[in-house]
Amino acid sequence: MTTESLRWFKSSYSGNGGQCIEVAANHAASRGEIPVRDSKSTDGPVLTFRTDAFAAFIGGVRNGSI
Repeated sequence: MTTESLRWFKSSYSGNGGQCIEVAANHAASRGEIPVRDSKSTDGPVLTFRTDAFAAFIGGVRNGSI
């Protein structure tokens, strides 16, 4: 995965508290995975999750089970 092809996105719900993540959802369609990074450390490590696992995580956050 080359980071140049990733378009990073931070939720509009994120404040300026410094505890945010960014995702590169544009990578999902072509690769079936979602790269995630710390918004404070854009040159740091990138974790990659399968799209189904990431969707389950987001669903859990939305319904309050996580």
